[in-house]
Amino acid sequence: MSNAVPVPQPLPGPVPGLAGVEHIGLVVPELDAATQFFANVLGGEALYDVGPFDGPEDWMAGHLAGSSGAHIHRMRVVAIANGPTVELIELTRSAGAASAVGETAPAGWHIAFYVEDMDRALAGLKAHGCQILSGPVEMTEGPSAGLSWLYFKAPWGQQLELVSYPGGIAAYRARKRQVWRPQ
Repeated sequence: MSNAVPVPQPLPGPVPGLAGVEHIGLVVPELDAATQFFANVLGGEALYDVGPFDGPEDWMAGHLAGSSGAHIHRMRVVAIANGPTVELIELTRSAGAASAVGETAPAGWHIAFYVEDMDRALAGLKAHGCQILSGPVEMTEGPSAGLSWLYFKAPWGQQLELVSYPGGIAAYRARKRQVWRPQ
């Protein structure tokens, strides 16, 4: 019988290139009403929309809505003052789908962290044994062209996101508007 004390293995360092919170995603019951609230109460400015996505084949359903019977209908990015943007997400539910909880319920949320290099950040997540839910996905068309993202899970099940757009996002360039970005 050995009395040797196990030597702890060193943990990998933090995700390489993490620069800060880029956006906070909120599931809302009705996109236009939520946008109005953020505009009237907090001075929010709608920057761009993605969607509508009308069918169950919605590719975002596999990334964000999961298997709850919920599908993303529309998304809107809203700027509020000088902070990170807010991503408003309106879902539709399949007939007979159970009421969702967590990420896909009204008031569900996630935090997106900005990284300079998505490949290095992905390697960092894997080094920590994080569950990668989807991505990285590189947007090449539409208002979010230039954006890459991936979803992963915290050990307690919270869905989190990494985003990167070192060359900018098409909608921001077209509007000639800068949004918060880590310096």
